[in-house]
Amino acid sequence: MKKRDKIIYWIATVWLSLGLVSTAIIQIFGIKTEGAGGGQNVDHLGYPDYILPLLGIWKILAVVALLSPKRPLLKEWAYAGIFFTVTGALYSHIVVGDSVGLIAPALLYLVLITVSWYFRPIEKKFLYNH
Repeated sequence: MKKRDKIIYWIATVWLSLGLVSTAIIQIFGIKTEGAGGGQNVDHLGYPDYILPLLGIWKILAVVALLSPKRPLLKEWAYAGIFFTVTGALYSHIVVGDSVGLIAPALLYLVLITVSWYFRPIEKKFLYNH
């Protein structure tokens, strides 16, 4: 793997992980914010507040999986879970007619997930011929 690809992978993965951890903290502790992942945002989208701690815990577990050495199958599941969560959020924002400013965090997550997944080193990939 090229050094450039490793740098791209780690920048995207760390940025993604920091974003996931920060929104997970907001969700787990029920902090009301207008930003990504906050209670007011979820209310605005029509989801109940009780879903937030579960989403926050899932995000923390996904970050642990992404940053842990080895365990490529677990990483694939984490990428899939993050992808489904983010595309669900993106869809929800579009359906309620939110502005690009409110949709942008979900788009950024989607880009970071895609870049991190695409540039992950071979030892972090689950190869189906194991």
